[in-house]
Amino acid sequence: MTGHFVLAADPMLAGDIGLVEVLLTLAKVVVAFAFLLVAVMLMIWFERKLLGGMHQRFGPTIAGPFGVLQTMADGIKLFFKEDLVPDRSDRFVFKLAPYLSLIPAFLAFAIVPLGGDFNSRAGEVEWWGRITYLQVADPPVGILLFLAMSSVAVYGVMLAGWSSGSKYPLLGSVRASAQMVSYEAALGLAVASIVLVAGGLSTHDMVVAQAAEGYFGIVPRWNVIVTGLVPFIVFAIAGTAELNRPPFDLVEAEQELVGGFHTEYSSIRFALFFLAEFMNTITMSAIIVTLFLGGPSGPALVSEIGGFGIAWAWGVVWFFLKLFVLLFCFVWMRATLPRFRYDQLMNLGWKLLIPVALGWFLFLAALEVSRDRGWNTLAVTTVTLVAFGLAGLLLAQAVRRGRHGGDPPGDGSGEPAGGDAQRIGERN
Repeated sequence: MTGHFVLAADPMLAGDIGLVEVLLTLAKVVVAFAFLLVAVMLMIWFERKLLGGMHQRFGPTIAGPFGVLQTMADGIKLFFKEDLVPDRSDRFVFKLAPYLSLIPAFLAFAIVPLGGDFNSRAGEVEWWGRITYLQVADPPVGILLFLAMSSVAVYGVMLAGWSSGSKYPLLGSVRASAQMVSYEAALGLAVASIVLVAGGLSTHDMVVAQAAEGYFGIVPRWNVIVTGLVPFIVFAIAGTAELNRPPFDLVEAEQELVGGFHTEYSSIRFALFFLAEFMNTITMSAIIVTLFLGGPSGPALVSEIGGFGIAWAWGVVWFFLKLFVLLFCFVWMRATLPRFRYDQLMNLGWKLLIPVALGWFLFLAALEVSRDRGWNTLAVTTVTLVAFGLAGLLLAQAVRRGRHGGDPPGDGSGEPAGGDAQRIGERN
């Protein structure tokens, strides 16, 4: 069997495909899925342990060795609780919704490079005489698959609330759809900036480009530096909102919506939503590492041991160190920041993140054109930043006018100027 698999671009699949190639592909799928499940369990323990220390909660801190029994007890409890299906629910959609939240997280993780020697072999590894990548698939549309999966994930939340036959889950699902659509635009514009700089959509090629020689011999060529930090900040904030994590967890605000979209769920179906939330957090962190922080690229401190090359293993080490730092930041934000109001959530997405991401994308595009045409880069940068600043002032003025446009002249309270004096005169 010969051919080139466009949906799973891999040097191993470019030629003849036999039993070894099929087994290696299946092994990568199984290992990636098993790692993600184990990582979810460790993430749950890590987050509860860290929050227990920050909030002085004793359960996750002292229940068993390193607090592991607290998480184990909760997991066992979910398996043995009664599985309830509301009478007024759409039973088929109600049972399907948890899987629609869980599956996109794994599919998006499949395009993430987990290791490889990016110093001398462009991330390639050789096993049993076959050259391959340490990722499940590297499709040419790579990062677009991530955007597609993040868009599909909203259906799980939306259908869970709609199919429950209850008003509070429905309100939570409506919030989720509005929130995810709002921040999807900012997320896509941040990704567009990376694609513009990288010149392609393949996640593997993006890591190869970031593994090139850096600046002054010590500063890495990571996209967080190449793109000027702004797309990284926009992507991190929009990604947090996409995950429905604090401070953007309004879809399950317990003070307002009981439990949000999963109020009517119990037992293993509720556990699936719980797993999906943490799996999405790990996947989003892995995508951020891939797009902005060089992925698995990093120095190979020891290239071989006993004649066996281990340079590819250093890529795995660097990837998981970067992933751990980002996951710690997600937990830190959850422990520190209060929940936004819904109007603040919408204002941040539509009035700040989208204009900033769009403006910065145009700025990077102007820089790329100036380099291609041989224009004066300093002049182009100055003109673009001045135009960006003026557009920002105009937008801020428009927002201010829209906020107070309905008030008549006066103190902004809705009363006309001199209203108190006029009323006093009428009484007299």
